[in-house]
Amino acid sequence: MAKSLYDQWQAIAYNEEEERGKLEKFWENYFESETAVYEKLLSNPNEKLEGSLKDIAEKVGLDVLTMVGFLDGINDSLITPNDLDTVTEDTIVNLIFDEATLYKNMVDAKAEWLYELPEWDDIFTEEEQKALYKEQKESGTIRKDKKIGRNDPCPCGSGKKYKKCCGK
Repeated sequence: MAKSLYDQWQAIAYNEEEERGKLEKFWENYFESETAVYEKLLSNPNEKLEGSLKDIAEKVGLDVLTMVGFLDGINDSLITPNDLDTVTEDTIVNLIFDEATLYKNMVDAKAEWLYELPEWDDIFTEEEQKALYKEQKESGTIRKDKKIGRNDPCPCGSGKKYKKCCGK
């Protein structure tokens, strides 16, 4: 059975047997293409891009396999994610994204080259961008509550020591 387009993309992009320099060049070219597509998408965020994988790839200037990789990266930011495992050249896919989710996912991926694109300035104010950035960074921060000591007052408000109340 032939590999799906998604499997083909992953085999190329995450090939551990490939020479390191060649793989780095691959990703360098991919990130360049990805940036160009995001510049197009963000310059017209209200455009509802939907159609066959092949047609959308042509429209944004990517080959079909690179388009599958792009979909892999943006899929979590789409209002209706695409089923990448079954996608073919003729599958109808979409690039209809939620701006805030996309921005936060770029921050989460540590993709400064994407969340610092000047096109974001026409979508969000500087304050909104900072708020989204902060919200995303804090969502990954785990905060531990202060440990209650045995002899501390019980947090339930009974007035008893923790060891004599809820700490039993």
